[in-house]
Amino acid sequence: MSLTEQDFAKLTKLCRIECSEEEKTKLFSHVSRIVSYVAQLEELDTQNVDPCNHVIATMANVMREDEVGETLSREAFLANAPLQIGGMIKVPSVIKTSAS
Repeated sequence: MSLTEQDFAKLTKLCRIECSEEEKTKLFSHVSRIVSYVAQLEELDTQNVDPCNHVIATMANVMREDEVGETLSREAFLANAPLQIGGMIKVPSVIKTSAS
């Protein structure tokens, strides 16, 4: 399987990738190499290979149990906040709206 320039043009349009002609040439080369590598992998015989979800068969969850512990009172929690309004922590605005 090889990547055609038409396929690449469709892919860049779908992904909304905008770049210069030089960047397109480099990107086309890189993506073509990736596609040809995947095509090589498709040639491997995996008939007798069991499917696996994890690379390490002995993988186990090592996280602790989620247990409810002692909590801070609202006053103690807010005492650590630099700014607060009405019992809530005030943070800087992260979404700026533009004037219409």
